[in-house]
Amino acid sequence: MEIAKLGEFGLIDRLTKDLKQKNESTKYGIGDDCAVLYYPESRVLVTADMLMEGVHFDLTYMDMQHLGYKSAMVNLSDIFAMNGTPRQLVVSIALSKRFTVEDLDAFYEGLRMACAKWNVDIVGGDTTSSLTGLAISITCIGEARATDIVYRNGAKDTDLICVSGDLGAAYMGLQLLEREKAVYYQQLAEMQRKSHTANSQQPTPEFTPDFAGKECLLQRQLQPEARGDIIQQLNKSGIRPTAMMDISDGLSSELLHICKQSGCGCRIYEKNIPIDYQTAVMAEELSFNVTTCAMNGGEDYELLFTVPLTDHDRVSEIPDVKVIGYITKAELGSSLISRDGQEFELKAQGWNHY
Repeated sequence: MEIAKLGEFGLIDRLTKDLKQKNESTKYGIGDDCAVLYYPESRVLVTADMLMEGVHFDLTYMDMQHLGYKSAMVNLSDIFAMNGTPRQLVVSIALSKRFTVEDLDAFYEGLRMACAKWNVDIVGGDTTSSLTGLAISITCIGEARATDIVYRNGAKDTDLICVSGDLGAAYMGLQLLEREKAVYYQQLAEMQRKSHTANSQQPTPEFTPDFAGKECLLQRQLQPEARGDIIQQLNKSGIRPTAMMDISDGLSSELLHICKQSGCGCRIYEKNIPIDYQTAVMAEELSFNVTTCAMNGGEDYELLFTVPLTDHDRVSEIPDVKVIGYITKAELGSSLISRDGQEFELKAQGWNHY
């Protein structure tokens, strides 16, 4: 169905008619000029992300449902990275005429799946036309007690540096998708060349991408998970990080952000960086250095945080959390210690938005 047949308000009604509010702070959602929220005793956390077709996602291999899910999760991750709880989502979309109502249904299904996982309300947004493809802008609103909020500037000398999950898998998933996309277009170009010579109708190749045994890498790229479970475990263990952020642009970039804002240095150890077996296998298959992938790949959306040295035993007991190094004085710089004991200066080589 063409979107024009529904019109803007008909489309909004279709996408949001079954939304039910889950949070007491949501006093009024979709249906007026503004949503109405109420936070009597908490601090309000607000984050926004813009995703542009051709820059942040490729619809050659990213379907609309996964895109909706990922668009929500990357925003929820920012709220968790402040030690907060996400509550509401505002969704704005600009799209060209090549998209149908069913495409938007699938996108919103992904959004709903992500929001349902963490009891987040979709409370508004905007839709408009685009001459350059698909653009997505999402704002997430969360809450936290003032004493619970964790910033990037609180790391102290001797603090332990911790990460959740494993690193580099999302980047390897992206490389896998890009490899198979290139193979597909090579086959397509060859078939079109031959069909042009034969002066016949141009076919498309019967192409099956080679993803066998690598499904985990694809999921990490197409369907990342915000680590609210780690926040819950930290709170349960009575651990309040001194600094924290999520890993969206690569471990090296994020760690240097913490060091700069906290006025400190760091030492991390290559042998301690958590890397999944499939990530290592894929890196070897593509002749990539797996440590470089883990340090600079980005889009893992794991949590990077620091805790006091006295919390070592408690943080070590949390499943899926690894201590990878420690904070030092600023004059000592920021370094990676290799497996053979060599020291390398950390450099921000992750995703650059410009």
